[in-house]
Formats: sequence, C-alpha cells, structure tokens
Amino acid sequence: MLKTLFRTAVHLGIVAVLTLLTQIGGLAYAVAWAIRFWLFKRHRRSVVVLAGLFVVSYGFFWFAATKIAPLAGRVPIACLAASDAEPVEQSVLYCALNRNYVVPELAGIVTDLAAHMDREFPGTKTLILDAGFPFVDGFPLLPHLSHKDGRKVDLAFYYRSIDGRYVPGVTKSPIGYWAFEEAPEGYATPCPPGQDWKSLQWDMRWFRVFNSDLELDEDRTREALRWLTTSGRRAGLSKILLEPHLKRTLRVNSDVIRFQGCRAARHDDHIHIQIGTR
Repeated sequence: MLKTLFRTAVHLGIVAVLTLLTQIGGLAYAVAWAIRFWLFKRHRRSVVVLAGLFVVSYGFFWFAATKIAPLAGRVPIACLAASDAEPVEQSVLYCALNRNYVVPELAGIVTDLAAHMDREFPGTKTLILDAGFPFVDGFPLLPHLSHKDGRKVDLAFYYRSIDGRYVPGVTKSPIGYWAFEEAPEGYATPCPPGQDWKSLQWDMRWFRVFNSDLELDEDRTREALRWLTTSGRRAGLSKILLEPHLKRTLRVNSDVIRFQGCRAARHDDHIHIQIGTR
C-alpha cells in the first residue's frame, strides 16, 4: 500500500514538474502513464516502456500545439529560419520546451526587427530566447516574473569575436542567458550591495565557465535598440527592460527603456521587450 502511494506521488510530482517546464509535458506524461497501465499490463512498471510512450505522446501534443495555438491567439517563433531576415530561436531547446510562443502583434515586431537588422548589417541573425507558452494567459513561464501572456519576449545580444568580426547566430552563453556585461568601473548600481540573495539579481559566476570569450557587438545591439524605440514603438512596443549601465554604454535614450527593478533578474545579458500594458 505504501509503495503504491509512493509511486503515485512520484508520478504526480513528475506531472507537476513537466507541466511547469513545458505546459503540455504533464498531460503527455499522464497519457503515457495511462496507456502503459491499460494497454501494457505486462509492463506496468517498465520505465523503458513509459519513457517510449512519453516521447510519442509528447511529440503528438507538441505538434498539436503548433496547430492549435494560432487559433487561441499565439504563434510560434521559428526554430529554424530560412533566411537571415527572419527571427529564429537561439536554441531548439526553447522550441522543444514550448517556450517560443507570442501573440501575432509581437511576432510581427521581431520579424520586422530581424529584417531591418539584415538590411543594415547584411548577414545579421536576430536570435530569440524565452517568449511564452502556447496556451492560457497567466500561466507562469519560470523563472520569469512576467512572461505569462505571450506579450513578452527576450532577444539575445549580438556578439563579435575578440578581433572585432561579427559572429552570426552565436551567443556568448550556450543558452543565451547569464553572460552578463559588467558595468564600467565606478558605476553606481541602482540596487543596494549585498542584496543579491534576496532577489533574482544573481551574477551566476559559476556559469561563466560555459561562456565563450565573445564580446558584445555594440553597433548591432545599439541599432536594434534604436529601431525598437522608434519603429518598434510605433508598431505597439510599450516597454524594453535593460540595465541602466548598458543604456549609457550603448548611448540609447528613450523612455521606453526601463530598469526592471532590484527584485527581478539582471538584464545585461539580453533585451526584454513587450507590447501592451500588462
């Protein structure tokens, strides 16, 4: 009896974790679990059978989400782009986890940005990080505080090699996040020192061993911000989150660019943009 309760608790825990990570993963796992129980009675405790059924089930729900989400008002950002003039996810991992969905209006803005960047700097690739899940407003996209409605998306910085050559389609971090651009010496941070552990303002120093020696491409990143604060704003963009020291370093000045606050994650490793007032 206790073993049965324990196994059930483990399965329910897996359902909860997969739901939080991918939104549809918990449902896919529950279906695979049920199929193994009812149709594979001789293998009711086989982890291999369950894993195989989960992969098939998840693939089905993932594909279904790409077709159903547009009917619910969200569209996926491409996992693979046909040209440099199209935005594309920085990693297929974001697509596999269903974190690449936005409302059509925001999709239009990032598509126009990518086309503009390719015109201004031929061969430039605009990479997208976390966006949102395919369904349900208010469903949290952890660890983000605001990516709950498909109206927010994170853009990767543009990078160049040490010798100054632009490196297309590559980020300083393997996941696009946590390769922070440190503030200039003497810069006074707006957040009180020693408060990192109380907020999400972690510097992630342990992750730096995974970061490359690329440098921020200031020309391209500045131009992207300039376009976002002008043409992007006219198209409906309402807010950009960026660390104040980068706003100064890149010499961009607009009331659309805001500081995210001391209780949110650092924004000197990516650009957060959003539309609407929510």
